[in-house]
Amino acid sequence: MGRTRLYRNGELVSSDFPVTDVSRHLQDQSAIVWFDLCAPSEDEIGLLRDELGLHELAIEDAFSERQRPKVDRYPTHLFLSVYAVRYEQHEIRTCEVDVFVARNALVTVRESEDYDLAGVLRRWDSAPTLASSGIGFLLHGLLDDVVDGHYAAAQQLDDDIEALEDRIYDEKPHVGRKALQLRRALVQLRRVALPMREVLGSLLHREHELVDDVMMPYYLDVKDHTLFIAELTESMRELVTNLREAEVAVQGNRLNSIMKKVTSWAAIIAVPTAISGYYGMNVPYPGFEQRWGFWVSTLGIFGLSYFLYVMFKRRDWL
Repeated sequence: MGRTRLYRNGELVSSDFPVTDVSRHLQDQSAIVWFDLCAPSEDEIGLLRDELGLHELAIEDAFSERQRPKVDRYPTHLFLSVYAVRYEQHEIRTCEVDVFVARNALVTVRESEDYDLAGVLRRWDSAPTLASSGIGFLLHGLLDDVVDGHYAAAQQLDDDIEALEDRIYDEKPHVGRKALQLRRALVQLRRVALPMREVLGSLLHREHELVDDVMMPYYLDVKDHTLFIAELTESMRELVTNLREAEVAVQGNRLNSIMKKVTSWAAIIAVPTAISGYYGMNVPYPGFEQRWGFWVSTLGIFGLSYFLYVMFKRRDWL
């Protein structure tokens, strides 16, 4: 996978050249250069500072951990901080991607190889006719790939939440721990995905002169995706919040059903207990020491127990 590219007059003329050649290519006013730095060394940081003339505050932000997704404007360039995400095993994995946008250079700084640029390169190669839009075209490919990653993670998270919601009605749901996992993942996703609305909105301002008329519809499409992700995560937050409440309600209903059954069987068992206890008294009573008295009590036990069983069954207590 190439980490450098050179465009001239809207055409890709070179790739995979050494990063040290970037400053030489930038002397050509018609050239557009992209290069990527992954966990950069001190020499590569010096290239950003000395050759490209990037602001020291932007460089400091790029190499500081956990910046908020944002767009900062400096006299000669823009600085963007975004996060690529990956959803694995009910957790959100993030990779910070910082972007320097100069007049004729796009620099991406990744904190690790967790974010693969293959999707970005594929987007650039699939639309060569848009390359004449220069930096705006390259930045769109990157942002589109990042936002699509947010969308894919949101969809997978939504599927897991719906599957967990269906499990609530199982015999032994035990969704409490899983619900907390999904809620934590949702919070992490919202933290990096929601600010993308502001990022896209800021880039669409005409004062940046970054997005031309050709690329404007493509940027608007990416912004629509960020709005959809925001709405999707908002609905998921309500679902996750209600999962535990729904589980408690289902458990309460199940407990009520169990209590009705236990009470019903207790009432049925009380009948033979009462009759046998009555006939266990050591006093004369109708049928005392008579065969027919035994059969009357026995039939009374079974008859009344059956009557209670039928009555409770009709009322759906058993």
